[in-house]
Amino acid sequence: MVKKSKTAPLVTQLRGVCALFSGGKDSTYAVHWAFMHGFDVKCLVTLIPAREDSWMFHRPAVEYTRLQAEAMGFRQILENTSGVKGAELVDLKRALNRAIEECGISGIVTGALLSDYQRMNINMVAEGLGLRVYSPLWRKDQARYLLELYDAGLRFMVTSIDAYGLDPGLMGRVLGRNDLERVVKLASMHGFNPAFEGGEAETFVVDAPLFRSRVGVRGRIVRLGEYSWRFIIDEAWLEPKPNEVAG
Repeated sequence: MVKKSKTAPLVTQLRGVCALFSGGKDSTYAVHWAFMHGFDVKCLVTLIPAREDSWMFHRPAVEYTRLQAEAMGFRQILENTSGVKGAELVDLKRALNRAIEECGISGIVTGALLSDYQRMNINMVAEGLGLRVYSPLWRKDQARYLLELYDAGLRFMVTSIDAYGLDPGLMGRVLGRNDLERVVKLASMHGFNPAFEGGEAETFVVDAPLFRSRVGVRGRIVRLGEYSWRFIIDEAWLEPKPNEVAG
């Protein structure tokens, strides 16, 4: 059972918050942070881009976020977005309006880590709706942050790679701490961001402290280019956590 921090700030003045949620490590950790700091997470808001090269939103495996939301017991608001720069903000505003009307939120939690474009645009849309924005991961040390995720109990796999130096052998399986330490070393050697904030890779979380069940997946690795790979999830389901399996 996950217990909220005794040193969490007082946020009782908030009716509740929504979390922008893509199913990747950053947005999942932001939800974890919000819960641990006493926020009332009313719902998850997920934008589904029509194209992979969205300026604002994560695309790989986003259709399986419904399982993650179910595992955490949170309501999810899903909205389609064109994925076109600028037009995405209209779609985000529509999704946040739904969260206000349907869930009564007064704030928004994001997993923004390093992208000024993402953070500034989210802030602009949210402030226009009178929502306070919380970005707890902003400007964290990237290498330390990657290991912090594991130590906090998040378990995830890499679903896309678009960088020289990243080993495709990391794809399609749950990464251990040794794997993440190796990613940090490879990042130092080859000059990519160890937390993948530059689009070097995307992730999908299969387990976390707030998950009541684990997400099982089955899929295949596809090569798109010399340094470009995808793990295509063909099937996903909820299953008991390993320590809950009888016998």
